[in-house]
Amino acid sequence: MADPVDSDVESPADDDSEWRFSIDAVGPDAEDDPDDTIIEPESISLEHATFVVLGVLLTLGVVVTGL
Repeated sequence: MADPVDSDVESPADDDSEWRFSIDAVGPDAEDDPDDTIIEPESISLEHATFVVLGVLLTLGVVVTGL
């Protein structure tokens, strides 16, 4: 008897058409994708820099007090 919680879960055979990659697209014999998107860095925001500095200071505080 099936568990009622799992009754909405589809079997693997049901979503064969939903695969994102074919077998030829992955693995050692895969072709390189010519449409690779290039990720370019953005400018540093004050909020992000503040949290990085805060994290560094907290880490240094933990290391110094632990020694």
